[in-house]
Amino acid sequence: MRIAILAHEKFPDRAKTALGVLRYADHDAVAVLDWDNAGGRVADFVSDVQDAPIVDGMDDLEPDAVDALLIGIAPIGGGFDERWRGDVRTALEDGCDVISGLHYFLAEDEEFARLAAENDCELRDVRNPPDDLTVAEGVAGEVDAEVILTVGTDCSVGKMTTTMELARDARAAGHDAAVIPTGQTGIMIEGWGTPIDRVVSDFTAGAVEEMILEKGNDHDYLFVEGQGSIVHPAYSPVTLGILHGSMADSLVLCHEADREAIHGYESFSLPSIPTYVDLYESVAEPVATSRVVAGAINTAALEDDDAAREAVAAYTDALGAPATDVIRFGTDELLEELC
Repeated sequence: MRIAILAHEKFPDRAKTALGVLRYADHDAVAVLDWDNAGGRVADFVSDVQDAPIVDGMDDLEPDAVDALLIGIAPIGGGFDERWRGDVRTALEDGCDVISGLHYFLAEDEEFARLAAENDCELRDVRNPPDDLTVAEGVAGEVDAEVILTVGTDCSVGKMTTTMELARDARAAGHDAAVIPTGQTGIMIEGWGTPIDRVVSDFTAGAVEEMILEKGNDHDYLFVEGQGSIVHPAYSPVTLGILHGSMADSLVLCHEADREAIHGYESFSLPSIPTYVDLYESVAEPVATSRVVAGAINTAALEDDDAAREAVAAYTDALGAPATDVIRFGTDELLEELC
C-alpha cells in the first residue's frame, strides 16, 4: 500500500507512530507531511528507516499518488488538530483511505464521514476497540509461549521499538516469535491488535489476556508491546492492566538516556532504575512471577557512539541485568537472556 504520513511539527522526534511505520510496516511511503521541514527528506533526519520526501501537505501530491493517508502523530490526549483538516479532506476527495490512531474518531466526524461515503473511502480508527471485550480470568500464564513484556520508565522511551526489534531478530535467529500489539503504532504495523488505552478499565487486563490466548499456543515467544509507565501520573492504569493481563514471564525495562522527569509532567521526577525494577516486580508478583531480566536504553539524543556506550554501561550497572540500545547496537545480548 502506498501511504502518505502526516507528522506536522513533530517529525522526527515526537512522531513515534510515523517512525514506527517507516521502520517496520510493509508499506511504500510516498511522502511525509510536515510543514516545518518541507523540501527535505526523511533521510536528512533519520538514516535507518524508509526514506521519503517531506512535503507541506496533501496538495503537493498527485491525486493518484497514494492509497492512504496515515496520521503519524498523537498528541497527549489523542485529540485532532483542526489544522490537519485540510490534508484529511484532500485525501478523501482524492479517493484515499485515512488511517488514524487518535482518540478522536474520524469516522464520527460529520464532514469526513460524508466525504468518505462520497468517494468510496475507508476511515480506519485503529484506536477503536472491539465491543465484545470482558474481564480477565487470570489464565494468560497457562499458554505454552514464553511471554516477554516491554515496560518503561516513562512514555515514549522505546517500548514499541524494542518489542519490534526483539521479535524481528528472534525470528531471524530461527525462533517462532509473534508480537502482541497494544497501541496504535503496533496495530498499524502488525495489522491487528487491541488499543489498550481506549479499553474500559474493567476490561483492560481481559483484552490483553484475550490476545495472549489467541496467539500463545501457536508460537514459542510472544513479545508484548508495553504502554506508559507504572509511575506515570496519567497513564499508569494502562501499564498495570497490561502487566497483569499478560502475566508475563520476563520484563524488559526501557529507558531514555538522560531523561530525568516524566515527559509532559516535568514536575514529576523519574525514580531510580532499581526502584522501577522493584515496583514492576512487586506489583506483578500477586498475579505472576514476572522478572526484569534485561533492559533497553534509547541513546538517540547522544550523537557520539562512545557516549552511547557509556550510557549503556551505566544503565546495565544500575539495572543489574544485560542492556543495550537495540537500534544502535543490536539485540544479541538481550536475546541471549530471553530466548
